[in-house]
Amino acid sequence: SKAKLAITVEGDLADFLGVSIDRRSDGSIHLSQPHLIDQILDDLRMNDKSTKIRSTPAASSKLLARHSNSPNFDGSFNYRSVIGKLNYLEKATRSDISYAVHQCARFVSDPKTEHGDAVRWLGRYLKGTRDKGTIMRPIAKKDLEVFVDASFCGDWDPTDAANDRDTARSRHGYIINYAGCPLLWKSQLQTEIAMSSTESEYTGLSYALRDAIPIMELLKEMKRKGYPIRTAEAKVHCRVFEDNSGALEMAKIHKYRPRTKHLNVKLHHFRDYVERGEISIHDIATQDQPADFLTKALNEDTLTKHRRKVLGW
Repeated sequence: SKAKLAITVEGDLADFLGVSIDRRSDGSIHLSQPHLIDQILDDLRMNDKSTKIRSTPAASSKLLARHSNSPNFDGSFNYRSVIGKLNYLEKATRSDISYAVHQCARFVSDPKTEHGDAVRWLGRYLKGTRDKGTIMRPIAKKDLEVFVDASFCGDWDPTDAANDRDTARSRHGYIINYAGCPLLWKSQLQTEIAMSSTESEYTGLSYALRDAIPIMELLKEMKRKGYPIRTAEAKVHCRVFEDNSGALEMAKIHKYRPRTKHLNVKLHHFRDYVERGEISIHDIATQDQPADFLTKALNEDTLTKHRRKVLGW
């Protein structure tokens, strides 16, 4: 109002976002969307007590492909509408369903029986975790952290490759944290066809830093404006955790190699930040990589481990 802007009070923040924001006495913030999950379950006709629940968002034993020769989806629910609601749920509070939602969304134009079954599986998982969301527990001593993972040709299916060239694409996922709390996460198929696991991992690293660097610059500006931003050596410091040794080496040592020279223009954009020390690249064991659940369907034990680290439950 001091800047002479017209300001109106439109109610609580949750009224706009559809997100339940629960500030708890221990300083944590619980974000959840039980009402949206109820809408999804109503659409799927799964709101009765007899509906069985699942412990994972998707089956870890089989891939969801195009299934070109399978029967068409029976239309028992509005597939496109449910996917739209799942997309909003995933982006707002439920990073644990990112991979499953994105896989189902890929086939929204021509869903088959298997795709409908996959959405119902996801619905059963949401029914068992209706009141869950993202629990943010700020840790003052933690700066910006980026966790990156990739699955090299994880959707490869030789039986369907002739009908679906996307089976040759790799998938990467990343999580950007600040003060130990997730700010942004993403699971996506790569637009380029990676020629090796190193290339797929490095591509994921590059895409993750396209989102992280603007956040770093924002934090720098906030610090200059006097906001209490804690940084190392008066700089915003971003730590990227990568579990592929080849990608790690390429990010740290700026040497052009014959097999990776085609990556030069598009993917090496963050090297100046590494040279200035504003981004440091750190190794992490594959089993400790929380972004793993963004690149593939996991078994219950592995999912629970990473979900606890990212979502807090």
